[in-house]
Amino acid sequence: MKIAIFTLGTRGDVQPYAVLGRALKLCGHEVVLSTAKNFESLVKSYGLEFVPVDADFQALLDSEEGKKIRKNPFLAKKQLNKFVYPMMADAFATFYALTKTSDRVLFHVKTMADNFADQFPDKMIEANVIPAIQPTKAFANPVFSFLSLPTFMNKFTYKITEWGLKMWTKPVNDFRSSVGLPLKFVKPVLPSIYGVSEFFLQKPADYPVNSFFTGFWSDESGAELTKGVIDFINQGEPPLLITFGSMPFDSTLDLKVLIKSVSEKCNTRIILIKGWGLTDVSDLENSPNIKTIDSAPYDKLIPLVKAVVHHGGIGTMAACLKAGKPFLTCPILYPLGDQVFWGKIAVEKGVGLKPLPLKKMTADSFISSIQILLSDNRLYEHAEQLSKHLIKEDGVAKAIKLIESNCQ
Repeated sequence: MKIAIFTLGTRGDVQPYAVLGRALKLCGHEVVLSTAKNFESLVKSYGLEFVPVDADFQALLDSEEGKKIRKNPFLAKKQLNKFVYPMMADAFATFYALTKTSDRVLFHVKTMADNFADQFPDKMIEANVIPAIQPTKAFANPVFSFLSLPTFMNKFTYKITEWGLKMWTKPVNDFRSSVGLPLKFVKPVLPSIYGVSEFFLQKPADYPVNSFFTGFWSDESGAELTKGVIDFINQGEPPLLITFGSMPFDSTLDLKVLIKSVSEKCNTRIILIKGWGLTDVSDLENSPNIKTIDSAPYDKLIPLVKAVVHHGGIGTMAACLKAGKPFLTCPILYPLGDQVFWGKIAVEKGVGLKPLPLKKMTADSFISSIQILLSDNRLYEHAEQLSKHLIKEDGVAKAIKLIESNCQ
C-alpha cells in the first residue's frame, strides 16, 4: 500500500510517527511522511520520503509573538490570522493532495485532516499519542488536566476542545472552497489508534470499538552514545539525567545555578541535555560532576542513568518506563497541555513524583523533589515491575496490523 502520514507540532509530535513510518516501510509499504519543513533531517534519518509543509510551529513558539503566547496561552487567538491560518492553508492543500493519491492515511489531530475526511472515509485513520479528542468519562481531557473538576464532569472537558475548533471555521471553509468541496459537511466516524500502552493508561471502556491503544510507538535508535558520554557514565555511580525537551520555555529561575546546586546538595552527578531552553550552559561545562550534551538516543542513554527529570512529554516518559527508571516531571506547558496529565498517571502507577511545573517551581521544591527521587526505593521497584510488562509489548507491530486491516 501507499501510506501517507500527516503530523504537526514539535519533535514529540513527529518522532513517534517516523518510528511507525519506518516500520511500515520495512513491511513493504510505500510511506511518505508530511510535516513541517524544519523536520526534514529527522524524517529522512528514518529512511522515509518527506513532503514539507510551511507550518514551523517551533519557530513560531521561539519568536517574539510565540514568547508572548508562552507567557499567556490565551493570547494565541490574536496570532491566528497573522501567522497560523496562512501556515495551515499550505498544510491543508498538501495533505489533501497526498490523501487523493494514497491507499491509507494516518493523521495527527493537530493536522485537522478530518476536515476533508468526508471525501475519503474508507482510507483515513486518526493516529495520536495523546487521547485528547474522543470524550470519555474515565478521565478529563489531558490538555486541561490542570482543572480541578469532579469526575462526573470529565466528559464536559472535551467540549472545550470542540469550542476551540470553531475558531477554524473560516480557514477550513476557505480551503474546502478552494478545492471545490461543499462547505456543509459531516465529519465521519473514523477508526483511531493511539501510541499508548494499556499497562500505563487503560483504554476507556466507553471508547468506540474501532479505537485502539496499541502500546508505545518506539524502537531502537540507530544512533549511539558518544565516547564522552560513555566515559562520564563509567566514571562513577549512575548519574541523574535532566532534560526539558525540545520546546522553548521560560523560567524565572536561573536553571544553571539550580542544576549546580542539585549536584552539590543531592551528591549526584548529572547529564544535562540542553534543549531549546538552555542554550548557554558554559557555566556548567567545567564542573567535573556535570556533563552537558545537545542530544542523545534515549533508548541507549536512559537505561544507564539512575533516574530522570524531564518535561513530561509522552515520548520521553515512555522511554523512562521501558527502561524501568523513575522520574520527576517538570511540565513546561502549564496550565494547558498534556504534560501534567502524564505526570499524574505516573504518580498513580508509583513510578514518578508529583509534577512540578516549571512556572511554579522554586529552588527548594526542585531540590527536595530530587532528593526523594534519588532515595525512594519504592519508585525503583514499581518502575522495574512496569518495565517487565512494557518490554514484552510491541506497540508498533500491533499498530501495523490495525493499519493493514484498516482497523477491522
